[in-house]
Amino acid sequence: MQLSTDAVVIREKKLAEHDRLLTLLTRDKGVITAYARGAGKLRGSLLASTEFLCYSHFQLFQNRDRTSVDRAESEAVFFGVRQDLEKLSLATYFCQLCCELVPELDCDEGYLRLLLNSLFQLERDKMPSRLLKPLFELRCLSMSGYMPDLVACCHCGNPPEGGVLFSPQLGVICCPGCRTQDIPDPIPLSPGVFQAMRHIIYSDFDRLFRFRLSDQGTAELGRVCESYLLAQVERMLPALHFYQTVCPPQKEQTPAKFEKEAPHGTG
Repeated sequence: MQLSTDAVVIREKKLAEHDRLLTLLTRDKGVITAYARGAGKLRGSLLASTEFLCYSHFQLFQNRDRTSVDRAESEAVFFGVRQDLEKLSLATYFCQLCCELVPELDCDEGYLRLLLNSLFQLERDKMPSRLLKPLFELRCLSMSGYMPDLVACCHCGNPPEGGVLFSPQLGVICCPGCRTQDIPDPIPLSPGVFQAMRHIIYSDFDRLFRFRLSDQGTAELGRVCESYLLAQVERMLPALHFYQTVCPPQKEQTPAKFEKEAPHGTG
């Protein structure tokens, strides 16, 4: 069966001398593993379009349990990301998250849209990488069934006013006055970070990247979202560990301030 789709190469493994085994995040088929014969040849037609992070239009052939690449035409290669170690390590982490969270044969094109927009943001320096990381983590988790409930206190059911506590293990919030022992290790959220988390989860995609946080807010959001991800995935991803060595956490002393951008911002 022939299959035509757009996809980003989120993992590649060399086979033999010139062949590759590709993991593709597709527009309408979720994650697909495909065999690319001759993709490693220097003058081969598949070389440029099947490398890691390439966004290409693929012609695939599916035969029983095996999928092969017939043709591929590159549409974006993200040279700017590949040439910067911090950007490359973060992009690699995004791809590993997609391998971990995106279901096979999922028809939701939102995953590909999120990854592509994040790669473009990285390449063009539209959003700081330290802010882009928690945005991608929380949005991808929410899309794949791990959306936290940030609407109301899990005990009294009222919308939070003032301070709020967040449980990474349970993915719920509670008022400080409602805290009980059944809320394990709650993290206090500043108002700006709480607004940012709600924006990432609930906003339309066209407005997703249109906000900014202060340095302190970005550092706090990064810690909270990473804690939530690790609590849900229940293991340290190798790409996350490498990113942490390349880009260790920053400690800033300015207030956490959340600001939405004007409608003409990049999305």
